[in-house]
Amino acid sequence: MSKALSVDLRTRVLAAFSAGASHREAAERFGVGVASVSRWRTLQIKKGNVRPGPLGGDHNSRKTEAHADLIMAWLGEHRDGTLFELRDALSAQGVVISKSALHRFLVRHDQTRKKRMARPVARGFYGVLISLRQRIRSHEQAHGQDGHPHA
Repeated sequence: MSKALSVDLRTRVLAAFSAGASHREAAERFGVGVASVSRWRTLQIKKGNVRPGPLGGDHNSRKTEAHADLIMAWLGEHRDGTLFELRDALSAQGVVISKSALHRFLVRHDQTRKKRMARPVARGFYGVLISLRQRIRSHEQAHGQDGHPHA
């Protein structure tokens, strides 16, 4: 990830500009971009300082959060709904949110669900393995790892 240039460098570049150098001359002298000099000058005029703002982070979750009530209402009505169905339902109402953004929203709001199967889907070898694994786990929970009942 990129890193903001120091306040000291920004100040020296703008001091050169204030002393009469053009944006291009100040940029060349200090090895920075002309656009950077222009941005720093704008910062200096508007904010009174040239400190960099925060870098990185989440810039889009507020867009999803703005529709939290709508998303939660849909989840309440569609307990077994998928992310794709949720995305399509929101889109039908004019709210465009990506599947990934919806997933992050659900994780933030502790709304993740794992669909559990009542019985193995597959028959044959893999179905038997899944069934056997489930029986072993339930036996271990009831009797512990050593096979003896807990007192």
